[in-house]
Amino acid sequence: MSSAILMTGCGGPASGGPPPMQPPAVDVTPVIAEDVQVNSEWVATIDGSVNAIIQPQVTGYLVRQLYQEGSFVRKGQVLFEIDPRPFQAVVDQASAQHAQAESQVVQAQSQVEQAQSQIAQAAAQLRKAELDVQRDTPLAQARAIAQSQLDTEIQAKAAAEAALQASKANLATSQAAVKTAQAAVKAAKATQSQAELNLGFTQVHSLIDGIAGVAQTQIGNLVKTDTTLTTVSQVDPIRVYFPISEQEYLNLSVGRKPGDPAGLLSPNQVPALELVLSNGTTYPQKGKVTFTDRQVDSQTGTIRVAASFPNPGNILRPGQFGRIHALTGTRKAALLVPQRAVTEIQGKHQVAVVLAGNKVQIRQVTLGPTVGSRYVIESGLHAGESVIVEGLAKAMDGGTVVPQQAARPAGGSH
Repeated sequence: MSSAILMTGCGGPASGGPPPMQPPAVDVTPVIAEDVQVNSEWVATIDGSVNAIIQPQVTGYLVRQLYQEGSFVRKGQVLFEIDPRPFQAVVDQASAQHAQAESQVVQAQSQVEQAQSQIAQAAAQLRKAELDVQRDTPLAQARAIAQSQLDTEIQAKAAAEAALQASKANLATSQAAVKTAQAAVKAAKATQSQAELNLGFTQVHSLIDGIAGVAQTQIGNLVKTDTTLTTVSQVDPIRVYFPISEQEYLNLSVGRKPGDPAGLLSPNQVPALELVLSNGTTYPQKGKVTFTDRQVDSQTGTIRVAASFPNPGNILRPGQFGRIHALTGTRKAALLVPQRAVTEIQGKHQVAVVLAGNKVQIRQVTLGPTVGSRYVIESGLHAGESVIVEGLAKAMDGGTVVPQQAARPAGGSH
């Protein structure tokens, strides 16, 4: 009797205590090695291909807005009008001054013609005086005529010469007056042209075809040449900017020849970029890179890339955000595990590997790019090893589990 009690107290089979705990059941899947296409993703911002800031070229009071905000406008379309009356008055004044300057040219030209007539008359009188002196000089020496008559003719000759010189001087003065008047005409014409140009500037036109934004000032406000009235953005095609790391830039650029259509950063590539919008939908049109910025940002370590997307219907607008997806390469014999097999603890990634004897080993791994619902493993695993995908909370490092093959999702191993 006492022997039976001892055996019970010592925890023998007849003690009635709880049975030993069984190892937990977990779902496992093998690490697969296969060739995969690697896609990359970057955060993107959308902007107009051209963003034209509309500013007036003259100062005045805004009297009309001639477009609907948010609508499509054409190049040359009038968007705003500034009060034209002061500018019209300046045009009228400049036109009058131009006409006055033209009349002064006509008057100066008539004075030139009058001076030329006086020269001809003075030259004729001088010629007559010279003939008289030539004829009467021998006669006066022979005392056939009075000496006083010859002296009078010599004085007349001298007077004719002086009159001719005066007429020539008068012609030069008149010709100078014509040039001065013609210069005044050019100045008046330039003033009138500038006045007409300023009058035309009272109508503020769109510089490009595009979507016109909200008016930045109100009717009746005084606007100046540095006042922003609105912005017109060309949105078809639309531009999408996204930053890539310096390492990604080198990986995508090194070994590529200029103009290689297969190069993601080549402007000659076939459109292959996908744009995922903020609501999760994929934009139906594909885009391509148009240029890469000239430098790497030293603060972020990224370089800015610009892409162009067709935008029929102007659905995409500047200021939107999205994500760019692109095929960036092919990885040969890449090691793949489901994303749900990976846990992150304090910035480090781990997987639970089931070894021989169903022992669990927690390993740190280095992740590569994402391929569908799987991760590429850069280091930490080998092809064919089994990793836990369900029941990770039950698995302890060094513990034992009961592994069972996880069911593949519908559609294959992806």
